Amino acid sequence: MFICKYGKGTFVHLLEEIGARLQAERKRLDLTQDQMAALVGVSKRTLASYEAGTREAGAGLLNLAAAAGVDVLFVLTGAPLPQAADSLSAEEAEFVAMLRGIAASDRSVLRRTAQAFVNANSIK
Repeated sequence: MFICKYGKGTFVHLLEEIGARLQAERKRLDLTQDQMAALVGVSKRTLASYEAGTREAGAGLLNLAAAAGVDVLFVLTGAPLPQAADSLSAEEAEFVAMLRGIAASDRSVLRRTAQAFVNANSIK
């Protein structure tokens, strides 16, 4: 059983806020509920209940969401994950954002492809 130091109303409000931020992250990643549900291993109906704040998203779901590119710090606290934006150009930041939305298995393919481009350019 979950015991919370907050009153029941406060806890429900917190779940609603977390759900709204989870939904915002899904939309930021341009994912449908079906796509996001598949990435985190739940049904669309279950994901909808997390987003509505009627069900608590557990650590396992948030771990899978993070692997899909979700900013879990933002989802839980409302504070975005700190970014080193000053050190990245707009193009680099866009590339990093796209990379975060790619499945881990596909990232290795991209890493090898990028390395091949680096190697080809170093020969010139």
